[in-house]
Amino acid sequence: MKVALYLRISKESSELDNQRLVLQDYCDKMHYEIVGIYADIISGASPKRPEFSRMLSDASKHRFSLLLFYSLDRFSRSGTRDTIRYLQMLDDYNVMYKSFTEQYIDSSGIFKDVIIALLSTLAKQERLRISERVHAGLARARQQGRIGGRPTIDKDKIDKVRQMKLCGKSITNISKALKISRGSVYFYSQ
Repeated sequence: MKVALYLRISKESSELDNQRLVLQDYCDKMHYEIVGIYADIISGASPKRPEFSRMLSDASKHRFSLLLFYSLDRFSRSGTRDTIRYLQMLDDYNVMYKSFTEQYIDSSGIFKDVIIALLSTLAKQERLRISERVHAGLARARQQGRIGGRPTIDKDKIDKVRQMKLCGKSITNISKALKISRGSVYFYSQ
């Protein structure tokens, strides 16, 4: 079986080598052929992990059939929903995945569908908890006399945002010219 290893640490240390040695030893015992090693030294929550992106690209090209990582928190710390999305991407590419330390996270076994269903349920629960916390925070802010949410802008400014966007202006330029946030420009330029 062709296997890729994904390793990640948040800052420079010997732990990266420790992960590599453990996973290589496991592959030797299982008679797996290691065809790629992807290693990031960056936070697992960071959306810009170059080796992670390269690994997903190679997975889409079927360069390996199993991705092995030390533990789920080494694979991703982006929250349950994003982690599920990444695992689902691998599944869509027909690439199996396995956590070395968490034997139940193994899409190569007979419980693959159960794992996906369980992780999807956890993602849904996380989404509900986040929504509840946001609503509670907005209610508390209202009690304290503050109004939450995106500041409203008048219709003329919304029209200007859309016109400038159609003329090819960048989000940053529109934001600076109209003195509104980039998020508002994104929101109103749709």
